Order: sequence, then structure tokens, then C-alpha cells
Amino acid sequence: MTSEITLFVNPTAGSGRGARAAQPAASALRDAGFSVRTVLGEDADDALRRAREAVAAGTGALIAVGGDGMMSLALQAVAGTMTPLGAVAVGTGNDFARALGLPIQDPAAAGRLAAEALKGGAVREIDLGRVGERWFGSVLASGFDSRVNDRGNRMRWVGGRFKYDLAILAELAAFKPIPYRVRLDGGPVREIEATLIAVGNGTTYGGGMRICADAVMDDGLFDVTVVGDCTRTTLLKVFPRVYKGTHLDHPEVTVHRVSSIELAAAGVTAYADGEQLGALPLTAHCVPGAVRVLAPGSPTGI
Repeated sequence: MTSEITLFVNPTAGSGRGARAAQPAASALRDAGFSVRTVLGEDADDALRRAREAVAAGTGALIAVGGDGMMSLALQAVAGTMTPLGAVAVGTGNDFARALGLPIQDPAAAGRLAAEALKGGAVREIDLGRVGERWFGSVLASGFDSRVNDRGNRMRWVGGRFKYDLAILAELAAFKPIPYRVRLDGGPVREIEATLIAVGNGTTYGGGMRICADAVMDDGLFDVTVVGDCTRTTLLKVFPRVYKGTHLDHPEVTVHRVSSIELAAAGVTAYADGEQLGALPLTAHCVPGAVRVLAPGSPTGI
């Protein structure tokens, strides 16, 4: 293992929060004896190119500094390689880091944990989802939740969490169940009406909403949460329960554990790790052991 570590930073995220957070994380890594190189990108494409170059050059680890958007980019660079991935979670969602039990909004602690993991060989292999050439680590969303994302992204005049609260209210007003065509593990096509279908490699999306509360990141399977044909009243009752994961007990909610899923529905955009994937239809595969992460859990060795 090389002692040079790459910090993968988005300096424009969160009014410069990513760039500021890189400093205490870098200090913690240097104090542990590592050489730290910082990679900045002018835009997402440039950042990903630079991250891939660092991986190809043999960096000892790629540590993403930012939120789930930076983690998503980092996954595209390290998935399927031997390069470990670390996280300094300082974004608004941080669902990937949360699912791995990593520090949230504590860059120095995240840097120390990464250093300890590298020195002690505490590297976990976990699964990833894959849609075409895109990898995802947490949850793929489609339906009511993805339409909230669509609407929130169009609301340029308001920011922060309030934007998505408004988007939820607006989507509730326009809500109708969605006709889906679903195929699980290559089985028969099912035609169902559903409010949303979430495909979970990890447990949460939206900054801690436990939509796939029982998902395990190294079992080789997705947890697919299907919220059925709900009325607005039922949805208003069920949706707040997602923060604790108790929505899974509702009779309108079913969970399927599968290694692949095909989803089709007209007018529905899919999001994964908070990033837009594109319109359905799509096929998602769970790829066992697709990435090595610097996180608590069973070590696999470096």
C-alpha cells in the first residue's frame, strides 16, 4: 500500500464547505504519517477524470470530501478496483457515510478513522448497485420521491431543505398512483400501481430517511421497497414514518430482496445517491464486493 492518499474535493459545494473540511481531514492523515494529495475539479466531468487518474496512478486511497454527490463521483472512479474509498461527510445528505457508520460533519474524526483503517487493514468490501455504466451506493429512487426531486430542482427561487418541503406539498396536490412494469430477478413482468419504488443497497436517502431500513450493504442483494397505491391521506400518514423505518410495517408497503430489478413507468425519472440517472425504463444489478471502503466492520485486508 502506498502512503500517498488522495483527497477528492469539491471546493464549490456548500459555499466552500468541502474545501474547508479538507484541511482538518488532511491534517489528521498527515499526523498519521500519510502523504496527502488534493484533487480539485473544475466541474463534475473534470473532477471524475482527475479522480480516475489518481486511482490509475496507484493512490493508496481516494477519500471524497463533500456530500453524496461527491461520493457518487468517487464511486465511479474506484468501483471494481482495489483502491479503498473513504468519506469525509460534510454535505446535506451524507446517506452513504451514514449507512457505513462514518462520522458526519466531523472532518478531523473522519480523517483519523480513515488513517486508522488504512494502518490496521480495516477495509470492508461492500456491494454497489449498477445501472448501465453508473454505480450507486445508497438508494435508487423512482416515483413520488423522484418527482419531488424533479420539482425541487426546478425551484431556483428557494434553497435548502425548505425547497424540498415545498416540493413535497406541491407533489401531494398533484399526486396520482403510477402504473409500473416490474421484473424481479428475471422473473415474470408484474404490472402494479404504486406510489414509489425504492431500490436500496444502503438504508437511507434524503439525509436520513430510512426508506430501505433493513438493507445490508454486503449481502449481495437489494432491498426493494414498494409503497403501493395509496390515497393522499394514507401517504401523509405513512411518509413521516420513513424517518424511523416504521413505514415497513404498513400494509401498503412491501419489501423484496433481489439481485436485479427492471423498472418501467412513463414520465418517471430515476435518481440514485441523489443524482439524476434519467428516465425509466432501467435495469439495476447488485454487484457483490464492488468497492472497498474505509469503514467499521469486518476487515478484508489491504
